Amino acid sequence: MRIDKYISGTGLYPRRETARLIAAGRITINGTVCASGAAVEPGDKVAVDGVEVNPDRGERVYLALNKPAGITCTAAREVKDNIIDYVGYPSRIFAVGRLDKQSEGLILMTNDGSIVNRMMRAEHHQEKEYVVTVDKPVTADFLQEMSSGVEILGTRTRPCVTRQLSGQEFSIILTQGLNLQIRRMCKALGYRVLRLERIRIMHLTLSGLPRGEWRMLTPEEMAELHTRLEG
Repeated sequence: MRIDKYISGTGLYPRRETARLIAAGRITINGTVCASGAAVEPGDKVAVDGVEVNPDRGERVYLALNKPAGITCTAAREVKDNIIDYVGYPSRIFAVGRLDKQSEGLILMTNDGSIVNRMMRAEHHQEKEYVVTVDKPVTADFLQEMSSGVEILGTRTRPCVTRQLSGQEFSIILTQGLNLQIRRMCKALGYRVLRLERIRIMHLTLSGLPRGEWRMLTPEEMAELHTRLEG
């Protein structure tokens, strides 16, 4: 089994984080620093920073965080205000996807690498809803252009659903995950984002969760999540 798949299967790290650890020479197989693409054979001892990785999946953790602005969605502990230190969970977890540093709202965190991979593969098929405040009044033409698709990053964004909430605030439902997508879309149309909050990922919502706090997903939420990902 490839080392990235092996580590991801333990639930300790997703594959992207595993790749970073391999590049840094922090993963060994039988005491030897491994290279990208290395194979793990039955009976091999795999360690991260000298600590042996237990292939036993153990207890799975799935939580929803209402991320405040100023927190960076990275597992790199050397980054100031990283999301791992902010949450302070007693065992290893990581964020599913990203919210940029200045954005806030719902983000999922887990120690289950397999569900991270499934959710990232489904990213372009599942709804994510945001509330956006911009620097000038929202117009009908602006909402129409946003919903029809905007040219950014050398491509045209997928059609989406928009709705005005107040003079300078609107909601948008995306089924895409381009880098800084909403901010870039608004900028292309002459608007600047002042505040961006994600309020929903698929069926999961903030549901009264105060900003800066987190809660475990319920069994019902997890059952629905698995059903949607399988679909």
